[in-house]
Amino acid sequence: MTRTTLDLTGLKCPLPALKTRKALKPLQPGDQLEVYCTDPLSVIDIPNLIRETGDTVEITERNDARIVFLIEKTNGPISNANGALRS
Repeated sequence: MTRTTLDLTGLKCPLPALKTRKALKPLQPGDQLEVYCTDPLSVIDIPNLIRETGDTVEITERNDARIVFLIEKTNGPISNANGALRS
C-alpha cells in the first residue's frame, strides 16, 4: 500500500475533481490518495466523484484554510458491479 499526496490548493471547480480522477487511475487497490484543496465546492465534487469510481473517501480536515481528503482505491467502480448483476 502506498500513499500519494496531491496538492490542489488554489484550484477552482472543476479542476480539483478532474485532477483527482486522473491521479486515481494508476493506483492499485489498497493505495491511498491524500488530496489537499481550498475550493469549498470540493466537499461536494470529490465525494460525488468517489461515489462514481466506487472508491472510499474520508474528509480528514476541514477548516477555513483547506480541506483534506483521504481516498482509498478499491477494486473498481460500483457501476461495473451493478452492470454485471443486470446482465
